[in-house]
Amino acid sequence: MRKPLLVIATSLFSLTLFSPARADTVHFTTEEYPPFNYRDGKTVVGATTEQVQKVMADIGVDYTITVMPWARAYNQALADPMTCVFATAHNEERNALFKWVQPLLIDRSILIKHGGSAVTASTIDEARKYLVGTWREDYTETILRRNNFPRIDIGSDFKASLKKLMSDRIDLMPISEFYFDKLKADGNAVEKVTVLSQQPMGIACQKDFPTDLLNKMQTALNALIANGTQKQIFLKYGLHLGD
Repeated sequence: MRKPLLVIATSLFSLTLFSPARADTVHFTTEEYPPFNYRDGKTVVGATTEQVQKVMADIGVDYTITVMPWARAYNQALADPMTCVFATAHNEERNALFKWVQPLLIDRSILIKHGGSAVTASTIDEARKYLVGTWREDYTETILRRNNFPRIDIGSDFKASLKKLMSDRIDLMPISEFYFDKLKADGNAVEKVTVLSQQPMGIACQKDFPTDLLNKMQTALNALIANGTQKQIFLKYGLHLGD
């Protein structure tokens, strides 16, 4: 079994999980977004990270996983051969931009507010009058614009937008319902406003990614789902999904 070498990132570097380089090495990019993909000391972990690792172990192909800001992770997978980004929302706008392996999960995006704020919305229509924050290259910007939100603040990354929400510099922000549950469990003062969208989250690979390799990855993921491994990973990270 390959034993990857972990490299810790500073603000100028990314945390990368390396395995021995080969011509067919797959390069995965992702962001810091617990409980799906995040740093735990010197290790990259999370409910989607573990699925990617198991898929690649099952097919016996070398890979790297690099944690970086979402906009960079996304654009790198758009441009660089043998590169995939996860966990990526699969929507109409992105469908033709990538080749897909999915689902790592089915997620709902919700609008949240800072607990105790003056926001009184409980529907999308009522939420439109507020300043809503999202972050660069995130699919929720498209959803907000499609739903005719006139005031959208674009942050540099997820953490920047969350910080703005908690300091009342924005009124609302979209977030994974699972991550909202984690924020609440950690004692953060956030409240759910309304559901914004529901979508599959998957591995999005550069358009020239080899189809035969993509098919092997999909077959391995299908097996993880069928044999219950995916569900066990969810439970490990406190994600209680319906069957």
